[in-house]
Amino acid sequence: MTTEKKVSSYYQIIKVIGSSPESWEKAAAAAVEQASADWQVAACDGVDLAMHIANGKIGSYVAKVTLSCKAVK
Repeated sequence: MTTEKKVSSYYQIIKVIGSSPESWEKAAAAAVEQASADWQVAACDGVDLAMHIANGKIGSYVAKVTLSCKAVK
């Protein structure tokens, strides 16, 4: 009788911050794109949104993104 070993995987949770002068969507996309350069991003678990205000106007949109990244050996 042969038994197959199940390969389990594990993930690391990282938080990254992206910004854009145009929108929160582009800020979040920038964060994910930058993280994807170094990590194998599997999912986005949460996003916190903020704005930087300069002289009474929106200077930039900020997205603080929590990502699940698959660990690669």
